[in-house]
Amino acid sequence: MSSLPHIRLTPDEYLAAERWATHKSEYIAGEVFAMSGASEAHNLIVANLIATLHQQLRQRDCRVYPSDMRVVNPEKNFFYPDVTVVCGAPRFTDDRRDTLTNPTLIIEVLSDSTPDYDRGSKFAQYRRLASLQEYLVVAQTAPCVEHHTRQADGRWLLQETSDLTAVLTLTSIGCQLPLAEPDSSLPYSTR
Repeated sequence: MSSLPHIRLTPDEYLAAERWATHKSEYIAGEVFAMSGASEAHNLIVANLIATLHQQLRQRDCRVYPSDMRVVNPEKNFFYPDVTVVCGAPRFTDDRRDTLTNPTLIIEVLSDSTPDYDRGSKFAQYRRLASLQEYLVVAQTAPCVEHHTRQADGRWLLQETSDLTAVLTLTSIGCQLPLAEPDSSLPYSTR
């Protein structure tokens, strides 16, 4: 078996290629990682999260973005969060307005292959974003949400819940996120 040469890209090379790509890839320290498709449950949870947040943010200076909006951190690593919220004026890397630099809230819905990554090294990359105030990790297969909140001293506080009657308070964006509602089971609905 022969091995192919390992090609490293600069951030600018990655971004130029990504803008023409037919599939999404994330970029970390010169390496490009193809993203796989999401399951039906994953997509429904993401849709419910976006709908719930959008409804509450409609009359405010905040925007909710789905997973096609790229986020870049100060080290020029690029990611596609499942849900991104920006309060205030969104800032982008350039006039293409397809790569955010100032998310307020990021939400990742766990897939079978991503729990360690989303909780570990990906969260470490996100924490480098000075604008980021809250990070949610939502389990796909069971009702469980990990809610990370940046404290005034820069530390992150973790609160975890699997109580379907719980309502998370997202302080940075002024929203309430119920784990479930009697008529729509947010975000754990398959409707």
